[in-house]
Amino acid sequence: MNIADQTFPAADSANEDRAQAIRDQLRDAIVDRRLAPGTKLSEGEVGTLFDVSRTVARAALQMLSFEGLVRTERNRGAFVANPSPEEARQVFASRRLIEPGIAIAAAGRMTPAHVAAFKTQLEEEGRFIAERGPSARRSEIKASGDFHLLLASVAGNVILQRFMEELVARSSLVIALYGRSGVSSCGHSEHMQILEALENGSSERASALMLRHIDHIEADLDLRVRGGPALRQALEL
Repeated sequence: MNIADQTFPAADSANEDRAQAIRDQLRDAIVDRRLAPGTKLSEGEVGTLFDVSRTVARAALQMLSFEGLVRTERNRGAFVANPSPEEARQVFASRRLIEPGIAIAAAGRMTPAHVAAFKTQLEEEGRFIAERGPSARRSEIKASGDFHLLLASVAGNVILQRFMEELVARSSLVIALYGRSGVSSCGHSEHMQILEALENGSSERASALMLRHIDHIEADLDLRVRGGPALRQALEL
């Protein structure tokens, strides 16, 4: 049973569906950095914006909290998560444990239709990489994550697919926060190599390429802990 299942009785499926739809819209805004880390998410404001009760708004925020995209503070409310460098490292440590196995499982299930879907996804990813600007950068991060979600879908394990949805969402937020400027968030050429291995049924090679790929993603992040400037420096006085 997931958090959505626990929120409403079965008879109230309309409210549950509405909460899920609100969660999806807020999740996209967080991952795309349209909602900045630390932004307060008031139940009342969310309810007003989506024309739902505070109960439905609260359920949507609880779903996001369960995924790690929102943090809740006692007597203060909900805020967009602001992952620390250590939390970022833990996200990628989790991906190293899970994704090589997903690649192995997917290699044994690939069909021509799957290959075509991957190629279409990579074409879209390539277009965003060729573009410039913050909007293109956000789209590239999302398209890169979609490659990994598609792979999890092909692997055929629903439980792992749900784990990957959470990990990719958290990774996208981390990459948007800590990714070095001008560096591709998730190597397009490495995705192409992984697809080639999958298409050839080379499960061990696909797994090894995935592990190296995740290492490269994390290496592209600047996770150094820095102290903030003094007040005088921040205000340039």
